[in-house]
Amino acid sequence: MRKHIFFLKCSSIVIKIVAWILLTLGIIGAVTLFSGGIQGNPRWTGFVVLVFYLFLFWVLFLIAKISDILIQIINSAQKD
Repeated sequence: MRKHIFFLKCSSIVIKIVAWILLTLGIIGAVTLFSGGIQGNPRWTGFVVLVFYLFLFWVLFLIAKISDILIQIINSAQKD
């Protein structure tokens, strides 16, 4: 497991970056829909878009946190 630490650290960082980018895009899309910038769509769709992107952010960030915890477990097992 020790040989996979570098991969876990890199993938955790990449997943966190992707999660924050998706959250930013979701907020931008929701604000655009709330403000009425896109004609023909009701304003409540902004809320749906925001909830969807928040869920994606939460899932990806949870995966990254699990990876961080796994790294800590491997490092503590290595010390013992």
